[in-house]
Amino acid sequence: MSIILNIETATTNCSVSISKDGNTIVLKEDYDKNYSHAERLHVYIDEVLKEANIESNQLDAIAVSKGPGSYTGLRIGVSAAKGLCFALNKPLISIPTLEALAHQVVSNDGIIVAMLDARRMEVYAAIFDSNYNQIKETQAEILDESSFKEYLNKGKVYFIGNGVEKTKALISHPNAIFIENKLPSANEMGSLATFKYKKIDFEDVAYFEPYYLKDFVVLKPKA
Repeated sequence: MSIILNIETATTNCSVSISKDGNTIVLKEDYDKNYSHAERLHVYIDEVLKEANIESNQLDAIAVSKGPGSYTGLRIGVSAAKGLCFALNKPLISIPTLEALAHQVVSNDGIIVAMLDARRMEVYAAIFDSNYNQIKETQAEILDESSFKEYLNKGKVYFIGNGVEKTKALISHPNAIFIENKLPSANEMGSLATFKYKKIDFEDVAYFEPYYLKDFVVLKPKA
């Protein structure tokens, strides 16, 4: 039986779970829009371990959402995960953020577009079929009225993530289904992490870095 601690900090949702054999047994998260990860992440880790009645050395692995997403959020989550792996001598598993997000959609048909806001009219998006097989790699997409038209013309398309609001304002296709107010969560990470654990698909703890997709740019303050 694999016991995995899952950490999701790619967006404003600070989310931590414990999973046993892919099933979430404890979940703690907070959708605070002010990015409270630095203050709350380690508190949540302690709380889920206590609630699950599990000692940290009983964990089999640590899983972390790898991105894309918030630069600062990803850094905090990955740093915490790597620190635990070093301290406990446990393997590190990385989970693509948009893949876990796509698993919040349950449908027998159609296409899933998992998307995160990348500011202005841009989103980070990845596309999956109804069985969660990725059919288009994660990309930065500039939205317009014709975005995702090739999929919309063929059938239902489920849009999910915090990029939905700006997408909904542009796309009015009858096959577009917008799932609002959803963010990546550690709740969906357990099954994906367990699959990787069984395959011994681990990261190099010393050298692993988040998947930012785009370089971090420091903007000069306005005069």
